[in-house]
Amino acid sequence: MSNPTTLHLFGAATPSGESFRRLVDPLVHQYDLVFYSRRARAGCVGSHIADFENPFSFQPVGEQASSSIWISFGPIWLFAPFLEQLATRYPERLRGLRGLIACSSSSVLTKRFAANRFDRELVNRLIDAEDKLLAISSRLEIGCRILRPTLIYGQAGPYSDRNLSQLLRLMRRLPLLPLPAESGLRQPIHASQLASVALHLVAHLCEFGWDPSIPDRINIGGDVVMSYEMMIRSLQQAQPAADAARCCRLVPIPNRLFFLLAAPLLLRSPKAFEAVLRMGANLSGFTPAHQLLGREAQLFPVLPLA
Repeated sequence: MSNPTTLHLFGAATPSGESFRRLVDPLVHQYDLVFYSRRARAGCVGSHIADFENPFSFQPVGEQASSSIWISFGPIWLFAPFLEQLATRYPERLRGLRGLIACSSSSVLTKRFAANRFDRELVNRLIDAEDKLLAISSRLEIGCRILRPTLIYGQAGPYSDRNLSQLLRLMRRLPLLPLPAESGLRQPIHASQLASVALHLVAHLCEFGWDPSIPDRINIGGDVVMSYEMMIRSLQQAQPAADAARCCRLVPIPNRLFFLLAAPLLLRSPKAFEAVLRMGANLSGFTPAHQLLGREAQLFPVLPLA
């Protein structure tokens, strides 16, 4: 039997990272998993510290010459320069590295024409980081796949998302929640679905090598496309009967009136105002996770939720 491939997982203290750990744990004969977090986190027992802003102190755990794949669910704009410094100054620490899978964001596409400076700068950071990782991979002659997930949601162990979980908390506090009557499309992806896609790419690499038919940058979403309003209603109905979120009344109002009422946000926070405007935009059309995995589509919402 061949030796297991070593998987170095960065961003372990995230919902997707924790989901990936849980998927790999039973596969002890196929993979040796080493996982890292940027700082010590409660609940991330057994993790090692990988400070992206201090790559000089980082030493991969285990035999460096053994066959390995690096997977990162950490901020790609920090991971890319971290890897670049290692490749430039400490190339011996990357011996045995066969491939790289890193998580970026669909914000590269959905926020590229944003009016506020924060979102435009985010897009630039994401694109620069993606380009840097692909250039490093080419120089090292290893494969690289960059995942660009859309709206990530869900719970994994002690870690929860910062997207739909915030909407749930809002519904638990408010008696009613106004929404634009004509809301845009969404394609939310559960953290476990994103982790499954990453592991699928790992397994494919280990068995067949890099498939040139799979693009370097993969725009990926969940299996269900729905309106923003339907997403919120489905999320609400998935809660237990006693959950306060189920008591919140969702009130669709005409789009012009909805955005007019939100206009004062423009003075306080252009970023928040633009987020409100995006409720009416279609942010879908990504490759469904089940299509990459070759499985049946999963209904929304996938459990567990935050």
